[in-house]
Amino acid sequence: PVSMVSALSRQAGRMMTEQAPRAWQWRGRPVRLVDGTMISMPDTPANQRCYPQPNSQKPGLGFPLCRLVGIVCLSSGAVLDAAIGPYNGKGGDEQTLLRSMLSTLHTGDVLIGDAFYATYFLLSELQRRHIDGVFEQYGARKRSTDFNKGVSLGSKDHLVELTKPVRKPRWMSQEQYDQVPATLTVRELYCGGKIMVTTLLNARQTSKADIKQLYRSRWHVELDIRNLKSTLGLEVLSCKTPDMAIKEIWVYLLAYNLIRLLMAQSALLGDCLPRQLSFKHTLQLWGAWRQYHDECDEEQLTSLLLLIAEQRVADRPGRIEPRAVKRRPKTHPLLTQPRPQARRKVAKYGHTKKAK
Repeated sequence: PVSMVSALSRQAGRMMTEQAPRAWQWRGRPVRLVDGTMISMPDTPANQRCYPQPNSQKPGLGFPLCRLVGIVCLSSGAVLDAAIGPYNGKGGDEQTLLRSMLSTLHTGDVLIGDAFYATYFLLSELQRRHIDGVFEQYGARKRSTDFNKGVSLGSKDHLVELTKPVRKPRWMSQEQYDQVPATLTVRELYCGGKIMVTTLLNARQTSKADIKQLYRSRWHVELDIRNLKSTLGLEVLSCKTPDMAIKEIWVYLLAYNLIRLLMAQSALLGDCLPRQLSFKHTLQLWGAWRQYHDECDEEQLTSLLLLIAEQRVADRPGRIEPRAVKRRPKTHPLLTQPRPQARRKVAKYGHTKKAK
């Protein structure tokens, strides 16, 4: 069942975080990363009903899409929890999916995310749970940020008191809205070319450089998503029903966490950090190892872990990559009408010159 597979995946993630040395943490505090991504499914009526394609696409021309939001451990790379929802419609946005997983976080954790998450209600809920957050400021608030207001903590660094939005969100009940405090004190600062918002209010304990270093570590979740979608193949699912598609996602997450578990054990033997090891290298070594070893004794497993720890990835701080693809696509035109209609047109008039 889906519940069993998801429970196994979460358990594998917890095993690593509970056994991780404090040296893998930020000042002894666990750091969690959050981000979301889209996953494509086969174009079947069942998948379209539960996970409809974007409204901008005509019927028959798109593929069902689901949104996956995950909470990732910065030190080990394990996916601690994940939530899945439709790309379109109520309950499928990243904020809603994250709120369904807040129980995964614990007192003292530090949560890092992009500008999707820097909202009044999420920051308020994190403070209530004694969890600190570091986010990039979202667009509307970024444009109106005035560092001359509030309590100055330094150059372009201040404490500001936010007021609760007058309009209650649709997802929130009136009782929940009334329990949210009327004001919220957060810290806004300009660093690394971005305006950040955080609940780490003490500038003496957490400097601008600390906030910049913390937020730069958010890039790891982008690499983790790449490992899931490109290295493991989660980008396009193969199951034709929603239940099986969700199960397929959790099987991928379980496999991902088991590879991360191998990397964490190798890091302990190799006296390094799990983030210094290559996910793809570990996956390739394990696949080759299983071809020649049906059963591994302790000595053989130790040899495998030492082999994994030998390959280190380079530290490339401040890495910037263009969002562009070098390899050109094929010259086939895009399908702009439902496939049955296109078949009838080809049977009557033949293929277009570009498609020949």
